[in-house]
Amino acid sequence: QVQLVESGGGLVQAGGSLRLSCAASGDTICIDAMAWYRQAPGKERELVAVINSATWYADSVKGRFTISRDKDKNWLYLQMSSLKPEDTAVYYCNAAPLDRDCSRTDWWGQGTQVTVSS
Repeated sequence: QVQLVESGGGLVQAGGSLRLSCAASGDTICIDAMAWYRQAPGKERELVAVINSATWYADSVKGRFTISRDKDKNWLYLQMSSLKPEDTAVYYCNAAPLDRDCSRTDWWGQGTQVTVSS
């Protein structure tokens, strides 16, 4: 099993920055790719950024957000800049298993709230 705990959310004005962190513990050797998702009120959860051997970003955050990972220390980060009110959401840390022997489902954190005021 893998446990994920996010931190770093909060209230920020539009144009500001925040850095989200996700601490992974447990069977971290089983983790393949990691990602950040977000879910705004009344909307479906959406993929924001992914990191493995490469990175991928949603068009809505490209150029403003940066995903990074410290594999040795089992941390995942999301540096968010030029924040907009539409970035307001609960942000979730996600980890995909290497194979079915590790897990048949992804692991998720509990989420951290990011609120951007206009």
